[in-house]
Amino acid sequence: MAKTIVVKQVGSPIRRPAIQRKTLVGLGLNKMHRTRELEDTPSVRGMVNKIPHLVQIIEERG
Repeated sequence: MAKTIVVKQVGSPIRRPAIQRKTLVGLGLNKMHRTRELEDTPSVRGMVNKIPHLVQIIEERG
């Protein structure tokens, strides 16, 4: 089983640069307090690290 992480959106994309909004959409997040379970890959970690003020890693599985 592959490692996964659960990511929650905690910040609003309003008045953020377009690249940060697109990163949220790329992670599958578009509304406050939504969560997604994503595969723990370097590309996903890089996306999360670009917007640490907008998302929170809730838990790591696997």
